[in-house]
Amino acid sequence: MTKIARERLGVSEATALYEKDLFELGEIADGIRRRLHGDKTYFNINRHINPTNVCKDVCKFCAYSASRKNPNPYTMSHDDILRIVDDIVLRDIKEVHIVSAHNPDTGLQWYLDIFRKIKQQHPQLHVKALTAAEVHFLSEQYGKSYDEILDLMVENGVDSMPGGGAEIFDEGVRDYICKGKVTSEQWLEIHRKWHQRGKKSNVTMLFGHVEERKHRIDHMLRIRDLQDETGGFNCFIPLVYQPENNFLNIKEFITANEILKTMAISRIVLDNVPNLKAYWVTSTVNLALVAQEFGANDLDGTIEKESINSAAGAKSANGVNLEEFVHLIKESGFSPVERDSLYNELKVW
Repeated sequence: MTKIARERLGVSEATALYEKDLFELGEIADGIRRRLHGDKTYFNINRHINPTNVCKDVCKFCAYSASRKNPNPYTMSHDDILRIVDDIVLRDIKEVHIVSAHNPDTGLQWYLDIFRKIKQQHPQLHVKALTAAEVHFLSEQYGKSYDEILDLMVENGVDSMPGGGAEIFDEGVRDYICKGKVTSEQWLEIHRKWHQRGKKSNVTMLFGHVEERKHRIDHMLRIRDLQDETGGFNCFIPLVYQPENNFLNIKEFITANEILKTMAISRIVLDNVPNLKAYWVTSTVNLALVAQEFGANDLDGTIEKESINSAAGAKSANGVNLEEFVHLIKESGFSPVERDSLYNELKVW
């Protein structure tokens, strides 16, 4: 094992990794990946539901919420959501992932009721729901503390939290791309409290827009610090910014080289987060498969339906076929392992 892979890196040392050759970084990250997971690549059979795109916030990177760029507001009814859930359970889908906009009209009870109804009808289904940004929004909207919102989530059947809303933790960048949204410290505090309840969550990082490399490293180190404290993060998910239909107007799209370097550096820096996800929705399936050799050991899942990133140009609207997913992992030289939402192994394909 190299010195880099053994030692904890600070901001300057970790940022300097970007100057290394891509394949040298890949070799280090792959060594860590194989030490942790061998040749296993995890995925789950899941379904994303995005119940509403009506949002009080206007994040410059977002193409999903109803705005001038997306003048088609919608809000699903509980019956709409339950019909989808009934259907996916018949097809042995094990996780429903519920994330949407900050809609001031639906209400806290609207969310709690749908979580409870899903659990009442399908107690075996894992409900992953509400980003820290949504928790913060509901806390402000209804005058409740984070603790109160999180307790209500647990009481009504939420099993784990997704990692969305983290974006980039640097407040200068955050002020520019999503001013008025949950702050970095608030995001981390919500996940700290969730972990203190014995619950697990994921954590994301949106990159490839206006941030600099040092901001990505700062983001990773803040995650590492909280993970040292709580141990509650299952997975780190670097999300590649999607350039279409939003207000950032980024002209130069991030390169595959830079994406893979960021993946590899994530695996090297985050020595206490067990899983690194190449989220094919934002990176493309092909690049996610390559990322398996740059530290990634998870490709998310079949997803079936995805509205948020596809609104900004990602080719993810209709998910990916299970058999094709398994075949692609095998053909890339790795062993496809179906997992549950908490990374218990269910089946080696």
